[in-house]
Amino acid sequence: MASSSGTSSGSSLIQNSGSEENLQALMDQRKRKRMISNRESARRSRMRKQKHLDDLVAQVAQLKKENHQIITSINITTQHYLNVEADNSILRAQVSELSHRLEFLNGIISLLNSSNGLFGDSSIFNEPAADSFLNPLNMSYLNQPISASADVFQY
Repeated sequence: MASSSGTSSGSSLIQNSGSEENLQALMDQRKRKRMISNRESARRSRMRKQKHLDDLVAQVAQLKKENHQIITSINITTQHYLNVEADNSILRAQVSELSHRLEFLNGIISLLNSSNGLFGDSSIFNEPAADSFLNPLNMSYLNQPISASADVFQY
């Protein structure tokens, strides 16, 4: 009987040992599977991260291009504005000068109109000259006020 009990304990030890080996093999297999799955997940994560980075780099390049175009447009518009301001300044100076001239000439006309009555029937004013336009004493053409418009100054 001793030998049968020794055999049975030996066979259960072998069974336990075989069961532990199977359990260990199963755990190793699951561990390898988990490790492979984790590696694959990490690889997918790195790929997503790289794609996101590439998208951001492309977006930066696009925004830099748009920014450059906007800056160029602003520079062109600013230059155009400065040119228009310079032209406007010149036109304002011309308007001011012409207004002063017009005021002065209208004053001369007014003075001549009021002084025509002072000379009465003077023979100098009544004699027609050969060229009445060039005769400084015949100033009937000055009886009209002088006016100017903006389209006089065409470049």
